[in-house]
Amino acid sequence: METNKYIIDFYNSHDEDSRLTTKHGTVEFLTTMRYIEKYITSRACVLEIGAGTGRYSHALARQGYKVDAVELVEHNIEVFRKNTLPTEDITIMQGNALDLFAIPDNQYDITLLLGPLYHLYNEEDKRRAISEAIRVTKKGGVIFAAYVISDGSLIDEGFNRKKINVAEYIKNGLLNPKTFATKSEPKDLFELVRKEDIDNLMSVFNTTRLHYVATDGYSELLRETIDKMDNNIFELYLKYHFAICERADMVGATSHALDIFKKDN
Repeated sequence: METNKYIIDFYNSHDEDSRLTTKHGTVEFLTTMRYIEKYITSRACVLEIGAGTGRYSHALARQGYKVDAVELVEHNIEVFRKNTLPTEDITIMQGNALDLFAIPDNQYDITLLLGPLYHLYNEEDKRRAISEAIRVTKKGGVIFAAYVISDGSLIDEGFNRKKINVAEYIKNGLLNPKTFATKSEPKDLFELVRKEDIDNLMSVFNTTRLHYVATDGYSELLRETIDKMDNNIFELYLKYHFAICERADMVGATSHALDIFKKDN
């Protein structure tokens, strides 16, 4: 598939293993872990779909949880295995979020879908990935689905760091000139969405939303400031971030969001 080629080429050259280890990057990681720990139980079985190099899988396995992981990109799997400790109850296999054929129904208490939706560009594929995540989760189990959010990304990448040319994106039809809603293609690597897109996507599923979280909030926009914070100020910033990350008037101001929902049946 053309989409897979773009993804594989990107992750073969991108240092995914260090993305969540910078001080500003840890905001996303710590926020996600905070919500996972809210719902995980001592004997929980965890599946991570699109595990990357295993940042979350390893963190949970090192806390004593049994973790199975699925990852598409062979390079990421190599790094994942290299970082696996002998004490971890963890397995990884190569696979695609769109078809988890090797995994039976109703297997996991916690299912993490923290990367695949970044790289799916049509509603059918997104719903297929979500459906597969729901299928392999036990009734009453909790699914964590992550998205890249358009407005936070546009503010940071377009207007702040100028890594993208906003005027060119409008000219090329990738940004709506009135609403600034985005349109992505496989060559763009990342699918950018808004909360209303996620609400529409989830409307067909028999699930109950538990939380909708601005996972990194302003941390991408404030990366230089956050990376220079001493530990005391950073801890205070985290407290502020945790206090506002579910506020309805704040959830659009983020580069990444986490939709957390329960499988009803």
